[in-house]
Amino acid sequence: MNMLEQKIIEKIEREGPLTFEIFMEMALYEPALGYYSSDKIEIGRAGDFYTSQHVHPVFGSMIGKQIKEMWELMGKPRNFLAVEPGAGDGYMCKDIMDYLDKMNLLHYITYVIIEMNPFLQKKQKSLLENYPDKVKWASSLPDICKFRGCILSNELLDSFPVHMIAIENGLKEIYVTADKNNLHELKGDPNTNELIDYIKEFSLELPEGYRTEINLRIKEWLRSVNEILEEGFILTIDYGYPSWDYYSPERNRGTLLCYHKHQATENPYINVGEQDMTAHVNFSSVKKWGEESGFETIGFCHQGIYLVSLGIDEMITELFSNQKEYIFEVAKIKKLILPGTIGETHKVMIQYKGKKLPELKGFSIKNQKDRL
Repeated sequence: MNMLEQKIIEKIEREGPLTFEIFMEMALYEPALGYYSSDKIEIGRAGDFYTSQHVHPVFGSMIGKQIKEMWELMGKPRNFLAVEPGAGDGYMCKDIMDYLDKMNLLHYITYVIIEMNPFLQKKQKSLLENYPDKVKWASSLPDICKFRGCILSNELLDSFPVHMIAIENGLKEIYVTADKNNLHELKGDPNTNELIDYIKEFSLELPEGYRTEINLRIKEWLRSVNEILEEGFILTIDYGYPSWDYYSPERNRGTLLCYHKHQATENPYINVGEQDMTAHVNFSSVKKWGEESGFETIGFCHQGIYLVSLGIDEMITELFSNQKEYIFEVAKIKKLILPGTIGETHKVMIQYKGKKLPELKGFSIKNQKDRL
């Protein structure tokens, strides 16, 4: 038993069974012990998981291109902030900044990374040492004053702690308890009426025996973004579905997965604090709750379609057409856009808060926001 498991069991002994949401929060974020809070976290091909930013630097360049378009649509403000919560090792930030530097836009744009883990923050600062005056750090969203710009949410929402539910003679919530130092589940009445409200809100008809998860933290996060974003965009890139697809009959075991050294498992009670835990995003909730917080959804589609619409072919030509490694680079970039890759599993949603709803190039080929 590691120190985090011991702390979880002691909490159970003091307070009784924990909701799965509280267990997941401790497993991921307990100071110095949780997966995202420790000094052992490894992201990328050598770690437990990697994201689009690790596939190829052109991904960050394309997000930089999107930021440039946003800045232009907002009238080219002199103080535009790009804020990224959970920036990992900082590679996307570096690739974005390199692109914006090449476009001579660093005078207008400042990048803020939200990071509580001092170990990751140290790695980020080392990687981004060429931008000491243009990349800043904060511990939380409320630490940032109101601003105009954009929030970059790249595989962030899937890491929020979720409630686990099951349909067994009505709605039951999954709790975590311990027996002889072993963690296991039990089912009980919902800890909060918000779970009942959620099922009604999204018109879910879940059959007997159905098990899934509900992410309520997204609503809280959107409210916190609304408090600091005076005008601008939220760009969300994540894996997930509209609610009608997320809670379809065939997905009756939910979407929660754990990752340890690139191996997936459905067991969250092993490698506690040493494995990543994620659940897909209900993009219908992001849209609906975003609207309630004052954000209008501009577009929603697969990442591959978005990147092609935004002009990734032009970026490839610009960066690699005269290089010997052209074919090799293109082969890697295809993993960002083709079916059966991150280009299909990941979706892109952009929301906007402001006076006039702008049109973005990334949704010019296909916009599926009406399917949400």
